[in-house]
Amino acid sequence: MVMNTKIYKQVHTLAKDILRASEYEDQASFDKGYTQLKQVCEAHEGTPKDHPVQWETLADFTEDYELAISIYEKALVKAEAISSIDFCSSIGYSLATMKLELNDKEGAIASLEKAKITSGDIEDKNLKAEIHDLLTKLKSAS
Repeated sequence: MVMNTKIYKQVHTLAKDILRASEYEDQASFDKGYTQLKQVCEAHEGTPKDHPVQWETLADFTEDYELAISIYEKALVKAEAISSIDFCSSIGYSLATMKLELNDKEGAIASLEKAKITSGDIEDKNLKAEIHDLLTKLKSAS
């Protein structure tokens, strides 16, 4: 499934705006951009324009770790539905890092194991290495 170009550009622009606001510690602009991004996600949810990239982007900027995890899980379901190994891998890795922030090592390992399977055929060698390295580190620390 290819993402609607107009929506992709909107999500990309909002992500840049949110990132800029974060860099300048401009909470009002951050909140405004985040709210707009959330509205984009919700407006397209369950429609043919729904895509995991918008949800993954929303989760990336979600400051509440538990909420971020629930959004990443939603994005992962959407990525699995379209059989996108790239999104499954990146979302799985992000999900694992959030679970680690909440001291859920077992959950992080489970997410990384799934991400490692999907990352077998992705082109992003850095992401593949990050998944492998973090999984190895967590398993060796058990």
